[in-house]
Amino acid sequence: MRLLVTRPEPDASDQARKLGQMGLDALVEPMLEIEFLDAGNLDETVAAAQALIATSRNGLRALARLPILGRALGTPVLAVGPATASLAKELGFEQVHEGAGRAQDLIAVANENCEPVSGPLVHLAGKELAFDLKGKLEARGFGVLQPVLYRASAKRALSAAAKREFKTGGLMGAILMSPKTAKIYARLIAAAGLEGAVAQVMHFCLSPAVAKQLSAIPGARYLVAKRPNQDDLLALIVKHAADCKSTAQTGSR
Repeated sequence: MRLLVTRPEPDASDQARKLGQMGLDALVEPMLEIEFLDAGNLDETVAAAQALIATSRNGLRALARLPILGRALGTPVLAVGPATASLAKELGFEQVHEGAGRAQDLIAVANENCEPVSGPLVHLAGKELAFDLKGKLEARGFGVLQPVLYRASAKRALSAAAKREFKTGGLMGAILMSPKTAKIYARLIAAAGLEGAVAQVMHFCLSPAVAKQLSAIPGARYLVAKRPNQDDLLALIVKHAADCKSTAQTGSR
């Protein structure tokens, strides 16, 4: 089974390696390009934080590029899910509190591990946010600072290799990890006139919100991970691949 990997780099290549270890082939086709931004002097902002909020690994990667990182490692991190929590630990953060995989799940994590009177929460944010975490936390009495550390630029067209794979039936699946990625994917499929070819592809979606973006593609097929994390999504892919193989073997008898 060959799968289209659509997440930004370096996560795309990391996911492709994981698929390879499971005996699955991958075509890396990021829908977004991450650019780290100059957020100015963050020393005072980070020093004042009772906790840092990381809704993606890109926020942590942006912080890791700054001199303040070493002094921030004693500050607790509220990480959106397992992959982000893992990176925080790799960077050397001493206290990492892990959410269930969605930005809204961090509200409960903050309530459990932080106090509104203990100082601001600092969200290591991207330029565009799908969920108003700052507003939701402020409604619960927290002070939230939200320096913008990176932005994601959308891919303008599918590569020639991806178009060829769709047209020849070389792709059995596409992995979609965020609503924004799925929205761009759907737009590029339409722009390339590949709606018919995509009907033969199974889309593996991290969450229902991701799958919802596929409504723009008539007849698009999809499966949704049991929980919004990469491990559950990869398990879903492995199960589907095994089911397809079993069906093919039964049909050949």
